[in-house]
Amino acid sequence: MGTHKIVSRQNLIPFILVTALFYLWAIPNNLNDILIPQFMKSFELNRFQAGLVQSAFYLGYFCMALPAALVMDKYSYKTGIIIGLLLFATGAFMFYPAAMIGKFGIFLFALYVIACGLAFLETGANSFISVLGDPDTSAQRLNFSQAFNPLGAMTGAFVGSQFIFSGIQHSDAIINTMKVSGVYNDYLHEEILRVIPPYMIIGIIILVWVFLIWKVKFPAETDNVMKSKDKTEDGHGHILKLMKYPHFLKGILAEFFYVGAQVGTWSFLIQYVKDYIQKPEKEAGVYLVYALLAFGVGRFVSTALMRVFKPNKLMGVFSVLNILMVTVAILLPGFFGVWALVLSSFFMSLMFPTIFALGVKGLGPNTKIGGSMIIMAIIGGAIWTPIMGFISDYSHSMAYAMIIPLISYVYVGYYAFIGSKPSGPLYSTTDKVIISH
Repeated sequence: MGTHKIVSRQNLIPFILVTALFYLWAIPNNLNDILIPQFMKSFELNRFQAGLVQSAFYLGYFCMALPAALVMDKYSYKTGIIIGLLLFATGAFMFYPAAMIGKFGIFLFALYVIACGLAFLETGANSFISVLGDPDTSAQRLNFSQAFNPLGAMTGAFVGSQFIFSGIQHSDAIINTMKVSGVYNDYLHEEILRVIPPYMIIGIIILVWVFLIWKVKFPAETDNVMKSKDKTEDGHGHILKLMKYPHFLKGILAEFFYVGAQVGTWSFLIQYVKDYIQKPEKEAGVYLVYALLAFGVGRFVSTALMRVFKPNKLMGVFSVLNILMVTVAILLPGFFGVWALVLSSFFMSLMFPTIFALGVKGLGPNTKIGGSMIIMAIIGGAIWTPIMGFISDYSHSMAYAMIIPLISYVYVGYYAFIGSKPSGPLYSTTDKVIISH
């Protein structure tokens, strides 16, 4: 594997621009982990209600991933990416009226719009990077691009914890006094307004990136690369044909479980830290940054290790280690539990891109549609996060809620060792002809 180039020189500029998208879309993804405790304070939500932040967000992925693939299948990766960036910017700018009006539902809709844009970006970028070169290095190439995702995640967590969190946490006695004096609602509204500056800056940056993507020429072969040599194929994907690929179908479920584990862990990590080692919100937010740093280091380490070890085997070993980490978090909540969850981010780092690359391998002209269906599996974050919040509310234990990530890593381990073996009509005969160029 080490003798193959990750990307050719002529494709370097579009590779860099699209790789940067992995950084950019991670920022709103991980700002959600800041919004959850912030909205719990400013809108006085319980943990289940706060988990709806992720439900609204990942519902956007679910609803828009397939339309995104159809647009790119008909037109081009570039068209889909530009549409995604424009939706992303629109949702970010919607935070201004949402904050001024002060309605939780408007924030949820803004997050939905952002996620609709990110569905275009993730569907396009993941598939584009996968086919932008030698198929033998697709997992390595995608892991390299995805390595910039945690850098964006750390940026989002740091900016959010420093500029959205005020650090003001009143006691019940002070809150009652503020309510009696009639200033409590003003305090809550000031907390809501703190989300405006970060999202306005994000929106402006995204519009700049729209211009850059628009001006750069993308290699035409990436949009034609899926076209089959078989004259009976029209070069476009068909959903029903994807049912013939067991490794793809199992990959959808693996991504569903993995994203649920990742989103749920990060969404409630701050609350876990506050509950078990009694840190205030700003200090608790630092542990999320630590987790994302571990995640980023894990991406780069994983990319290097894949030059020696098979991606599926490496992911299997990391799944087993994460089962151990989450078990510690459940059984030993406190210092050891917190650091076990932080360390689990290192081992989860390679899972999303590796599942994606293994899932779309050998799909030929069905790659774009298949990729979009794997992106739809991100709905796992929308489903598992409020369930974790419900478990925590019902049991009065954030540790017990970590049973959801535990179950998820068990399935990811199964997929890594057994379920990811490529199978289907195109893989064994024409895969290398279809994808190479």
